[in-house]
Amino acid sequence: MRLTGFLRQRVRNWIRRRQGPDRGPVTLRRGRIYILPTSLGVAFGLMLFAMLLGSLNYANNLGLGLTFLLASLGLVTMQACHRNLETLIVSEAGTESPFAGQEAIFQLAFSNPGRAARCDLEAATTAMAADPVSIAAGGEATVNLRVATRRRGWVLLDRIEITTRFPYGLFRAWAVLHPHRRCLVYPRPADTAPPPPPAPGASGAGAMRRGDDDFAGLKDYHPGDAPRHIAWKAYAKGGELLVKQFSGAAEPVPIFDLAQAPGPDLESRLSVLARWIVDAEARGKTFGLRLPGLEIPPQPGRQQRRRCLAALAEYQTVEPVDA
Repeated sequence: MRLTGFLRQRVRNWIRRRQGPDRGPVTLRRGRIYILPTSLGVAFGLMLFAMLLGSLNYANNLGLGLTFLLASLGLVTMQACHRNLETLIVSEAGTESPFAGQEAIFQLAFSNPGRAARCDLEAATTAMAADPVSIAAGGEATVNLRVATRRRGWVLLDRIEITTRFPYGLFRAWAVLHPHRRCLVYPRPADTAPPPPPAPGASGAGAMRRGDDDFAGLKDYHPGDAPRHIAWKAYAKGGELLVKQFSGAAEPVPIFDLAQAPGPDLESRLSVLARWIVDAEARGKTFGLRLPGLEIPPQPGRQQRRRCLAALAEYQTVEPVDA
C-alpha cells in the first residue's frame, strides 16, 4: 500500500508540473487526457489472448475471426472513451459558503461544443465524487462538488479529476485540473447562546434607530430595508414596493462585540457571535460587529450577515485547508 501511494503521488506531482495551474475556463485538449484499461478491460484483454491461443492451437478460423472482431471492438471503445472528454470545456460556477461541520459546495460548469453527446462524466476531488452527468450536443451541465469541513476558515480545492468510463467500462479516461479554488467556511453558530448584552442607550457609543411604536406613513423601498416592514397590501394594489415608516422612541442598534461574547475559548465566543448574527438577520434587525482591529457599521439585510460571518471566519485563521 505504501508503494502504491508513493507511485500515485509521484504521478500527481508529474501531472502538476506538466500542466501547471488552471485559470479560467479549461478546454480538455488531447494532450491532457489520460486513458488506461479498467480491471474489466484487463480481464477482457486476457480473455482475448486466451481465445487467440486456443484458436491458433486448434486452427479454428471462426474462433480467430471472433477474436479479431472483439479486439476491434475494444479499440473502437478506447477511441470513444477518449473522445468523450476531448474538447469538453470546464469552468467555475461559484461556491456556497457553509458553516463549519457542513459541506462546502464547489460548482463546475461543463460545456459540450461538439456535435455528439457526452455521457457518464464524473467530477471528483481526492475525497469525494459527484454524481455522473450526461450532456447533449451543444449543451451545458452544472456539477456540485461537496467537500466536508471541520473548522472555520478557507477550504482550498486544488485538484479535480474529470473521468469517464463510457461506453462499456473497459477503459477509464481522465483529465486533471488544478484550479486553486477557495471557499470560506463560517464558524458554526452555537446551539444555545445567551441573549446579546443590551445595546448602549442614546448616551452610549452605539447607533440608534427609530422604534416601531406608531405608523407614520410609507416610503420607497431601498435595498437593506427590513422585509417585515414592506407594505405588501400596497404592493398588491399598485405594484409599487413601499416600506412602512414608524415613529416613536428611539431604540439602540446592537453592535456585537467579541469582548462581550461569553465562552471558554476563542472558537466558542465566535460561535456565540455567529448565533447572534444569524438570529438578528432572521428577525430583520439592524446590527453591527466589533472585533479587535475591525468594526463593521450597523446595517440590516442578508449582505450584512455575509459580511459579518466572513469577518468571523477570517479572524485569526491559519493557512487554507486542502480539500
